[in-house]
Amino acid sequence: MREVFQQELREVQERLVEISTLVATSMDNATRAFNESNVSLAEQVIAEDSKIDVAAAELDELAINILARQQPVARDLRIVVSALRISASLERMGDMAEHIAQLARYRFPEKVVPKSLRPTFAEMGQVDVQIARMLVELLTTEDVKIAEAIRNEDDKVDALHLSVFDKVLGETWKGQAIDTVDATLASRYHERFADHAVSIAKKVQYLATGDWVPQAH
Repeated sequence: MREVFQQELREVQERLVEISTLVATSMDNATRAFNESNVSLAEQVIAEDSKIDVAAAELDELAINILARQQPVARDLRIVVSALRISASLERMGDMAEHIAQLARYRFPEKVVPKSLRPTFAEMGQVDVQIARMLVELLTTEDVKIAEAIRNEDDKVDALHLSVFDKVLGETWKGQAIDTVDATLASRYHERFADHAVSIAKKVQYLATGDWVPQAH
């Protein structure tokens, strides 16, 4: 029974890695669709979000079955409960990527944000994609140094997010009302994507060390 249980725990980790890989691909495609006004790529992200949802639901079912049948304790219990919470965060990250892609589709053939903000969003997208790839590595290795690096990258996203607000609320902003709404929403989606990654990083640090790491911000 113990061997079966350990195999099930390995499967939980493997599935988390699989879902995080889907999320990284989704965010990469979403940011490219957003920055390049690529409607076919945007539609691909939107269509494939259901894969992330299904994979997360199946992982949750597996984790709940393990809890019911194996009644794990100590670290094993932490792994299963953390997997449920990480799965929920990954599913939300997929939703954020989908929302970014939806903005690109709605505004096609125009670009979503005015020229003055495009470099900021290009950088924000790059950092989010980097965070997503680091997350795949973190869930594969449980290397706490990667968790710290994710938190540092999140600081960059937060700073870019604030710079978008400064811009659209500033006196020199020439955008229409729709530009203001789009920029505000898009920035929020990028920022929330990174926040969910930080939340996952904290949980992995907890699993690896047994110590709960409070967020620095």
